[in-house]
Amino acid sequence: MNALKNKVQLIGNLGNDPEIINLESGKTLAKFSLATNESYKNANGEKVVDTQWHNIVAWGKTAMIAEKFLGKGKEVAIEGKLTSRSWEDKDGFKRYITEIVCSELLMLSK
Repeated sequence: MNALKNKVQLIGNLGNDPEIINLESGKTLAKFSLATNESYKNANGEKVVDTQWHNIVAWGKTAMIAEKFLGKGKEVAIEGKLTSRSWEDKDGFKRYITEIVCSELLMLSK
C-alpha cells in the first residue's frame, strides 16, 4: 500500500502546448495544463459537463517525450504525484500552486 499513498492518475486533454524550460543544470522541465471532464444530469435532466483543470510538470526524459509528442488538444493519460509549493512574487506576495509531477505518460490520440 505504500505505493498508493500519493498517486494520481488522470486522462484528459492538453489545454496548451507544453512549455519547455531547459535549466542551467542541464535538466529539462515541461509544464502544461490538463483538462478532465465529468458529465452528469442536473435536476432538470439536462446534461452538464464539469471541466477541471490540472497543472502538470514533467522532468527529464518524460519532459522530452512531452515536448516531442504532446500538443494542445491531445488526449493523454498521466500518472504522478500531487505536490504543493509556494513562492514570493515580484511584489512580495506569497503565491501557492498545486501541481501533479508526472512520472509516466501515455498518448491516447494521434
